[in-house]
Amino acid sequence: MTKPSLILVGAGGHCRSCIDVIELEGRWTIAGIVGRPQERGITVLGHAVNHADEDLPALVAAGHAFLLTIGQIGAPGMRQVLFERLRALGAGMATIISPRAYVSAHAQVGPGTIVMHHALVNAAAIVGANCIINSKALVEHDAEVGDHCHVATTAVVNGGVRVGDGSFIGSGAVLKEYITLPSGSFVKANAIHKG
Repeated sequence: MTKPSLILVGAGGHCRSCIDVIELEGRWTIAGIVGRPQERGITVLGHAVNHADEDLPALVAAGHAFLLTIGQIGAPGMRQVLFERLRALGAGMATIISPRAYVSAHAQVGPGTIVMHHALVNAAAIVGANCIINSKALVEHDAEVGDHCHVATTAVVNGGVRVGDGSFIGSGAVLKEYITLPSGSFVKANAIHKG
């Protein structure tokens, strides 16, 4: 059976981490990477950077699915702009879950989101579109993570927390249960956020 084709958008360090998850998951064929014009012709873990932004309409028309593989430190900026551009073009956005992660059958994970190795998304949790749930992050029961968020490595979003769209939760941060973070929040690494 032929695997569906996937185009990655972004050719930096986060792209390498995503490729590792995608290859281990084994559901997709990586058909190419969209990078900056000066990156065209390089390879990332054996996959060619063979496209730039101007190629996106043709790639969508060809029926590829997409995953944004540029990182997010702080505000979602370029990730959100590209996601909205791709959706406006009619692109299908892949949802990627590492086989080394745990996502409850009772949780929801939105389109364009990647759940990295050893992350855990527990029962009745909701993760929005275009998110990064990074390595060893925990999204506990009944928590809601909005669209365009990054829950960084080893961060803990405890039960019942509401994280607004476009937020960044730094590595090792802990959010106290049942608090609400407004959209665009930035929680620094190793912080204990009590609301």
